[in-house]
Amino acid sequence: MREINFDGIVGPSHNYAGLSPGNLAATRNAGHTAHPRAAALQGVAKMRANLALGLTQGILLPHPRPDDAWLASLSTGYAAASPHLQAQALSASPMWAANAATVSPAPDTDGRCHLSVANLVTMPHRSHEWPHTLAQLRLAFAHPSFAVHGPVPAPFGDEGAANHMRLCDHHAAPAVEVFVYGRAGGRFPARQHREASEAIARAHRLDPARTLFVEQSEAAIAAGAFHNDVVAVANERVLFAHEHAFADAAGFHADLRRLLPSVEIVEVPAAAVPLTDAIASYLFNAQLVTTADGLTLIVPEETRATPTVWRWLEDHHAGNGPIRRVEVVDVRESMANGGGPACLRLRVVCDPATVDPRFLVDDARLDRVAAVIERHWPETIAADAIADPALVTRIRAARAALLDVLALSDLG
Repeated sequence: MREINFDGIVGPSHNYAGLSPGNLAATRNAGHTAHPRAAALQGVAKMRANLALGLTQGILLPHPRPDDAWLASLSTGYAAASPHLQAQALSASPMWAANAATVSPAPDTDGRCHLSVANLVTMPHRSHEWPHTLAQLRLAFAHPSFAVHGPVPAPFGDEGAANHMRLCDHHAAPAVEVFVYGRAGGRFPARQHREASEAIARAHRLDPARTLFVEQSEAAIAAGAFHNDVVAVANERVLFAHEHAFADAAGFHADLRRLLPSVEIVEVPAAAVPLTDAIASYLFNAQLVTTADGLTLIVPEETRATPTVWRWLEDHHAGNGPIRRVEVVDVRESMANGGGPACLRLRVVCDPATVDPRFLVDDARLDRVAAVIERHWPETIAADAIADPALVTRIRAARAALLDVLALSDLG
């Protein structure tokens, strides 16, 4: 069994419409000109860097955009829709694969790897993603060693692996699964509901004695941590989190130490890295991965540009902590829309031989993906361009070209 990172390929409709209240980067950059081609190539470069680290790499595909079926359910079409509905139908947000599903590997369940597609009901522009995501999951994980579940019903909000952590001695060992939820009432919506997390835990046949439901701190949500993975990340027996990530950090840490005595908790103090700096730099929206020389933290370039964050990383990396290596990647187009390295990937622990090989990549396959992007993805999309029929035609043709080169045209 190996951990596979399935990265969402940034779609050709990538634009800055500012549709996500609580996501400070997305709302701050609303109306700016986006660069879909550069965004997608940055994502490909990140995947190449993962392969160079010895990681197994997978992909998830852009969704059909605009989403005509969703618009039809609202009794309109793209040309007749309001600019706000057009933006919601054109959103490239499926690129953030951490919101695709919650994943519980076989060692934690009934012997199958369970995946529950996220409903994303809190945000209208994301609420129509799940049917297309579910189709991909059922294709990629059709092997009987997987169980792929539909979404938790509304109104219980579920935003997938971005609010889920798994801690264990090694990937193939039974784990403590941690579901992080928020409470309503702050100035920004709490997107993950406890009821949704509990439903997923039941569907995945998790052991209640090794399953924790942990409340995210109101301070973190109010500061712009719209998902837990903006303030905490875990890998194997290491939890890496900000001091203000959880409502009751001491209680959570005590439960972890009781259930997994080998756990290492790396808590970044607010005195060293203020919560605002942690969120702005996406220090914790990083990929914490297992490599041959120990744990590696893959962070966005913005961490290096934030003095408090980079100083803490240098001091910690220079010491004897569990994170042995820090790698910096450029995903600035995704960051400007509110998603860092961790947002772009869904982690699945399984035997790679059980995955549909069309969803796994090596450098040669990424060469083919990059060639399609360079030829077909728009170079720029300005805010006032989304109504242009020629742009819509190009976006549809670009996705079709990608599906064709990956032999995945059956996704339609």
